[in-house]
Order: sequence, then structure tokens, then C-alpha cells
Amino acid sequence: MSGGRLTRSTVILIAGLLMATRASAADRQIRPFIGATFAGGTTFVDPEDAISKPHLAIGASAAFLGEILGAEIDVFDAPGFFQAGDKNLVRVSHVATFSGNVVVAAPRRLTEYFLRPYVVGGATMMLIRTTTAFSVFDVSAVRPAVDVGAGAIAFVTSKVGVSWDIRRFQTVGDSSPGLGLSFGDEHLSFWRATMAAVIRY
Repeated sequence: MSGGRLTRSTVILIAGLLMATRASAADRQIRPFIGATFAGGTTFVDPEDAISKPHLAIGASAAFLGEILGAEIDVFDAPGFFQAGDKNLVRVSHVATFSGNVVVAAPRRLTEYFLRPYVVGGATMMLIRTTTAFSVFDVSAVRPAVDVGAGAIAFVTSKVGVSWDIRRFQTVGDSSPGLGLSFGDEHLSFWRATMAAVIRY
């Protein structure tokens, strides 16, 4: 499937999920989060051997949860994703994602005042950018990807809570290598672990 076709399908899927879920949602949430990426792997040139190391991840998600099913939009950025901090071979880099997900959570009526576990998965667009010291291995790419993970939410009041989440992101589809910037087909994957403040509205 081409990136353009996946993008259109993703937009249609997200819009449909949000419209269907929001109309009957018992729980609407905003979740600003902070965390880290780790255990990355890629065929892109990684001059500082950096992506397998932990990197800051900051972002937010908006979720609409029914009794069991829900929908979510998740965005985040990982600055310095291709930088190890001491080699100065990469001047600026980051990886950012925009995801539309389906959420399956434990029934709310059984978990209102306890941890509410959930699983999540969906389609992602991944932005990959690096600027190297001599502009030899600069990358500016947008790739279709998927994400899948799990987490749990705990509310301390009726409106405010916290959540913990771990997800794997991975590019999908065939993408021919360009200009010697990758070893074989372009590919990037990593894990992300986060903690979020959860605000009901």
C-alpha cells in the first residue's frame, strides 16, 4: 500500500472512529505526557549510533472512551533522536508521529475507582529528520507506520488522574532507499514508554 493511500485511509478511519465514539463516549480525556523512546532499530544511516539509546519523548493524546471501545489521537516528538550527545556528527534531529488509534479498555463500570487497563493500536504517520555536520546524510522523510501497545489509567479525583503506557512504533510498506541514506529499504522502529496526566472534560 502506498503512503498516500494509507494516509487517506488513516484520515477516513480516524474521522469515523471519532464521530462514532464521541457521540456515545462516557469518558473524554486529554493526556499530556512525558517519557522516553528506547530499543530503536533502523536502516537509515545513524552516524552517532544513537537511536537504540533512550531519548526524551513529549506529546499529548485525546481519547474518547465508551464502556469498552474507544478512539484516540496521539502526537509526540522525540528531539535528538539521532544524536548521542557527544559526537557532534548530527546537528539537529527528531522523530515525530501522528497516530489514530482504536482503544479497547476494561469495562468502566468495573474499574471506575481502580486501575483501568487498555490495549491500543492503529495507523501512524512518522516524520523523520536529521541534519548532519556536512549535510551528507541529511534525512527528511514522512513514512506510514503502525503502533501497538498497552497501558493503564488511575483517577485520583473524578476529573484528574494519571496513566502509564508503553507502545511500539514501526514503519510499514516498501520504500526504496534514496541517495545512500539507508541500508536497504527505509525502516525505523522503536518503543516508547510514557507517564501522563489525565484530564476529563
